Amino acid sequence: MNRLILSVSIPALLLAACASGPSEEGIYGLAPDRVEGPLEPRATVAAPPHLPTDLTPAGVRAADDHLALEQVEGAEAMAFVAESNRKALAALEGDRRYETFRQRAFDILSATDRIPSPSFLGEGIGNFWQDAANPKGVWRRTTLDSYRSDAARWETLLDIDALAKAEGKDWVWKGADCLAPDETRCLISLSDGGKDAVVVREFDIPSKSFVDGGFVLPEGKHRLEWLDRDTLLVATDFGPNTLTESGYPFIVKALKRGQTLAQATEVYRGDIGDGGYGVSPGVYRDGDGEILAVLINRPLDTFRSETWQLVDGRTTRLNLPARISVRGAHGGSLVLTPEEDWAELNNGVKAGSLVVVDLETLARGGAMTGDVVFTPGPRQSIEEVAVLGDRGVVASIYDNVRGRLVVFEPTPSRWHERNVHVPDNVSVHLGDSSKKSGRFFYSVEGFLTPSTLSLADTNTGRTNVLRSAPARFDASTHVVEQFEATSSDGTKIPYFVVMPRDLAMDGSAPTIIYGYGGFQVSKPPAYIPEMGRLWLENGGVYVNANIRGGGEFGPAWHQSVLKENRQLAFDDYAAVARDLHQRGITSPRRTGIYGRSNGGVLTSVAMTQHPELINAAVIESPLIDMLRYHELPAGASWIGEYGDPRIPEEAAFIARYSAYQQLRPDTEYPRVYITTNTRDDRVHPGHARKFAARLEAMGHDHLYYEETAGGHSNDADPVANARRWARHYVYLAQQLMD
Repeated sequence: MNRLILSVSIPALLLAACASGPSEEGIYGLAPDRVEGPLEPRATVAAPPHLPTDLTPAGVRAADDHLALEQVEGAEAMAFVAESNRKALAALEGDRRYETFRQRAFDILSATDRIPSPSFLGEGIGNFWQDAANPKGVWRRTTLDSYRSDAARWETLLDIDALAKAEGKDWVWKGADCLAPDETRCLISLSDGGKDAVVVREFDIPSKSFVDGGFVLPEGKHRLEWLDRDTLLVATDFGPNTLTESGYPFIVKALKRGQTLAQATEVYRGDIGDGGYGVSPGVYRDGDGEILAVLINRPLDTFRSETWQLVDGRTTRLNLPARISVRGAHGGSLVLTPEEDWAELNNGVKAGSLVVVDLETLARGGAMTGDVVFTPGPRQSIEEVAVLGDRGVVASIYDNVRGRLVVFEPTPSRWHERNVHVPDNVSVHLGDSSKKSGRFFYSVEGFLTPSTLSLADTNTGRTNVLRSAPARFDASTHVVEQFEATSSDGTKIPYFVVMPRDLAMDGSAPTIIYGYGGFQVSKPPAYIPEMGRLWLENGGVYVNANIRGGGEFGPAWHQSVLKENRQLAFDDYAAVARDLHQRGITSPRRTGIYGRSNGGVLTSVAMTQHPELINAAVIESPLIDMLRYHELPAGASWIGEYGDPRIPEEAAFIARYSAYQQLRPDTEYPRVYITTNTRDDRVHPGHARKFAARLEAMGHDHLYYEETAGGHSNDADPVANARRWARHYVYLAQQLMD
């Protein structure tokens, strides 16, 4: 064990092989504790009362006594929400700590000394900003020199609060896409209440107004790109039979200025049976705005796809692996990261590598060669990549979940690797980049270290610190350590602990274990100011579990727990909790867990499989009914991650862990807090509602709260977000500190 006080290195993680099959228990059993030695014979366990004996979709539906709660705004559902909210608010907002927590969270979220997140916008810098005076936010710009100063002079381009008031809509900003190189015409995406579905309008920066007669797209989950000033490439809902079962588009059309969607010209068509997140166009340009490549990604499932090149209205499929990430275009080549071993390239390239391959080579097929820019080691991964044309490729690379920043510069014979200095034991995040100027923003942060924003110039090799965020909590009382837990198959699972310096190892520390474990999403160290202010300053411990399913150690770390192997990710999480208990950092009475979205699968399973390990769970925006998740929009897009419940063998392994069906009336669960959002059109609110309703029907104490605006990302405004965090930490304090 090495103590990390920012400058002290973490010992190397010794990862065991990831290959392992699913647990061999019966479908009705709970996950076994496979830590040491063979399993002892187990007594037969009766089936949970709501686990269907018929696992066909019809059988699962027939066994579900809470289907009415899947109607997003149905009368029964909304009555359930209203009554549940009344009870939850009385318990949480009625707590003596609530108002203090809410005010502290709001002060953090609306603070005017936050770092304004910058983007290159024409010759200046753009930023979207929310505070107490502008809770919905303003889109604004300034010059780079002004941004560098202590008192930047901002010019408002679009006031979302004023727009929402004028139009009587609950508009939530979802971004701007501006046409290079001048970036004066932009496509503004606005969400009604925070949904993923957006309305798109063309905006003119010089006049600070929406373009009269400009491009307008109705609400939808659009995939769109500027082709030129008068043409968009659009994938969207074009009418009946133009969306997949997940509700995503599979057709791309060229939309000319003045045309309706019905008049647009089709340029590519996938298939209505396609999976994933929908077909999407990508237009790659150089620093002068000239097009280098037009690609169309056709997802076959969550992770496999076909890549097509569009030239003069004709498409050609590129000879690329099904699992690959296109990072950008460099001259006549593509910068790529294969997510599986690529046998055809250079007689073999390792998954997770960074490679550059000529476009013509990819289009013609046959033997292929390319430049291997970087090959990760067993404990490394490439996280973020920015392609700066002739000036090179920038990448954040993680080694044992510690970030570093590298610029790869092209030379006639090879790619030269140049490290950009960053502190030890931090996360490194790439911000916006400019091919035209060769500059890019990047930031670093740690669990106890606020973010610092810098600007790097690849022409000169210089970096300059632009802004450093102020501390939002007293970090002097805590330290960060990294440990490993041993999972059920022997794999070593790293996790970080943020804990008081003088912690007594007697199991008394109230502890939150955060986990995600899916979709190759890494969870490196992060400065979480509201957590520090509301939890750490009150003596709490925070744990970040880097379980399998994430991308911390590349594609294999993720793919080792897909589908039938999912139980291993849950075993990893339980192993972290046990390891914390064995070390005396905390105990089951003082252990809570938190996860959202895919993390809601994790936390709901942890609760049902191992209630003896925890005394609290915040289950937010969750997937929980895994036997019907594909029926609830947009669940079918995740079949590549979890499996397809319509296939009998896959329904069988999903049923072993699906928390909604695994609940038992005779098991003692902690009082859990489940929360979601009515406007969440990514993870259906029916998951959370039905889980809460079943807990209630079985007589299990719980809290359920449903916010009515904000969507899946909970980014509606700082006012609502402050209330959200206050409720979370009041609940956790009640369960773990009281």
